[in-house]
Amino acid sequence: MTSSMRRLPRRRFLRAPFGDRQAATFGIPGRNRLGIPAAVLALSVTVAGCAGAGAVTGGEVAAAAPGASAAAPGTTQAMPGRTSADSEASSAPAAPAVLPGLGARTRAEIPANARQVLLVTGQGKDSSTSRVVLYRRTGAGWEPGATWPAHNARRGWTDDHHAGDLRSPIGVFSLTDAGGLLADPGSRLPYNHSRGFTIGGTGFEGEPLEGSFDYVVAINYNREAGTSPLDWTRPLGADKGGGIWLHVDHGGPTHGCVSLKKEHMKELLRTLDPGRHPVIVMGDAESLER
Repeated sequence: MTSSMRRLPRRRFLRAPFGDRQAATFGIPGRNRLGIPAAVLALSVTVAGCAGAGAVTGGEVAAAAPGASAAAPGTTQAMPGRTSADSEASSAPAAPAVLPGLGARTRAEIPANARQVLLVTGQGKDSSTSRVVLYRRTGAGWEPGATWPAHNARRGWTDDHHAGDLRSPIGVFSLTDAGGLLADPGSRLPYNHSRGFTIGGTGFEGEPLEGSFDYVVAINYNREAGTSPLDWTRPLGADKGGGIWLHVDHGGPTHGCVSLKKEHMKELLRTLDPGRHPVIVMGDAESLER
């Protein structure tokens, strides 16, 4: 197995993929330890996860769709722009003192030491489309980067996420770990390069899932921070789901994750800085305004 690991304490690996799952369609795979042959990690299993519907060999995806078949991925991603020249500063809009679109309750959940916030705003409670902006906190306020289109779960958003509900969890979650099928593109977060991120099959709209896990960032919902995104640990229990990631967009809704274009994911990996304690704030617009 081709795998390159760095700075990841207490790594645990799955014999097969994981994520939000439907108990009626599959069993929970056991865990692997380092050194297990690639053939075991490449075992295709039908699971309900984040990318859509398909057979997965690693990561957080997918209830199998009729005719789905295993395939190897291929992907890319990007990062927000910033005002770089001092001469432009005077003409640039003032950075907001508080993050726009967030109510007092949501703002209170953001850790005081967070200096990077990835704000994911869903179009509606039952919508699978959203927009993403990466903010960085400066002495002048919250400086926004570019706005990116994104997909979230097929049925929208929920305050009480459960495995298989096809909704993305609303909340504020830290971002500490990354990985992918492709080699590290320059991630500042610890990066797990592994064939365990292989995925194939098709999504809800018949789109191919190949390449969806070329780059991923684990969202710390019901997982243990400081471990590979492939880690199976579920502190809240399996019923509360897990394997919620930022990953490469495949052109359709997910099972629970947030997906961005490949170039945006790639640049996001190069921008998220553990020294700035990045978090993701995610939910539909109405819920985030609370």
